[in-house]
Amino acid sequence: MAGFYAPFLAGARCGLRRRCGIRRIDLHGRLYTLLQPPGPPGTDLEYRFPMLHTTINDYLRQYIRTVPDWPAPGVQFRDITPLLQDPKVFRVLIDAFVHRYMDPALRPDVVAGLDARGFILGAVVAYELNVGFVPIRKKGKLPFTTVEETYELEYGSATVELHADAVKSGDRVLLIDDLIATGGTMMAGKKLLEKLGAEVIEGAAIVDLPELGGSDRLRDAGLPLYTLVDFAGH
Repeated sequence: MAGFYAPFLAGARCGLRRRCGIRRIDLHGRLYTLLQPPGPPGTDLEYRFPMLHTTINDYLRQYIRTVPDWPAPGVQFRDITPLLQDPKVFRVLIDAFVHRYMDPALRPDVVAGLDARGFILGAVVAYELNVGFVPIRKKGKLPFTTVEETYELEYGSATVELHADAVKSGDRVLLIDDLIATGGTMMAGKKLLEKLGAEVIEGAAIVDLPELGGSDRLRDAGLPLYTLVDFAGH
């Protein structure tokens, strides 16, 4: 069937010198292997593409477009839309998150996505994991009773909101966005979820801009992070 792909396990356990591979068939019928290195639950997957001789980090980096001087002079904007345009690349991107969070130690009850590109990723990841999805939106966009959190920007402040019934006390939540810069939005999302009694098990993003300090700030606040591609500079 056109477009069909099927995951299957190549081995049940990983020995010291052996890896378990999850093999996927891409939309063009070519086989690639997701290699799971030996280690405790939550060990990162290493993805290798035999036909490309590259890791997933390098593979995805090729499809992230840098737009200079946007939205302001001196800013190097990391545009993820090319990752979404190519069906094979989009599938590889989503698989990178899905296979991590299929691990019982990291599996969430709910995925929360940050406005707005976090909605694109979060909804698809939640669907693949067979869990619910909740949006964290900019103030004034949600129709029902909300809780809100305000955070500081370089110039001024911003507020995000979450429906008061979005999560239950004790829910394990994966918080996802496209990019971590200063970390303000993800920090606000974490606080919102915790106000409702949820546990944010991890923050996930495609891109980290470590020089802006956001990822360090989030980890210092107790939030584990999982990102796929780091970019130097702003």
